[in-house]
Amino acid sequence: MAKKYGKKYLAAAEKVDSEKLYTVEEAAALVKDIDFAKFDATVEIAFNLNVDTRQADQQLRGAVVLPNGTGKDQTVVVFAQGDKAKEAEEAGADVVGAADLVQRISDGWLDFDVAIATPDMMAQVGRVGRALGPKGLMPNPKTGTVTFDVAKAVSDAKSGKVTYRTDRDGNVAVPVGKVSFDADKLAGNIKSLSDVILKARPAAVKGAYVKHVSIASTFGPAVNIDLASL
Repeated sequence: MAKKYGKKYLAAAEKVDSEKLYTVEEAAALVKDIDFAKFDATVEIAFNLNVDTRQADQQLRGAVVLPNGTGKDQTVVVFAQGDKAKEAEEAGADVVGAADLVQRISDGWLDFDVAIATPDMMAQVGRVGRALGPKGLMPNPKTGTVTFDVAKAVSDAKSGKVTYRTDRDGNVAVPVGKVSFDADKLAGNIKSLSDVILKARPAAVKGAYVKHVSIASTFGPAVNIDLASL
């Protein structure tokens, strides 16, 4: 069954040339112009990559701090004890704990955006892995959330760090800001993230690496980006 779109979406879509590849700057400005949400919508970029995610060496996963932030206040929890717990608190973590935090999550609390843990705490954190994993909240060394440098990890999370990961079809979707951002700030975030994705090209990939890139606001139509402008 074909998906039905509302009048506002169709009106926005009329302003987008689906056959055109826009520069990053043009796409950022257009996404702002055609957004019709009654709230400050998130702008997300989507990459379709020529990777075989059945192969471990072609799966992408990592993190990057966007230069202009995400526009979202991140609630950060840290699993740490002793001096590292104090360090996390001083860095601005919202909740810091050890066994008590594990128990709180075990009891059903998941009202946070980022979880960070020191390596020595991972055995305890593993006890709530089934709760954290499906929500994408499990600390992971690849995204810099399992570290003894908790101050930097908290600072990065608070200042606009986003994580990326390929899905089974080779797609990577990441928020790059809000519609309220200036177009040049959106473009700056897009280019910073794209640079990381492009440099993460697996050695095993043959031929074109990036098939398609587009950006869209929460409810808005997609705007296709010219790869050359990245």
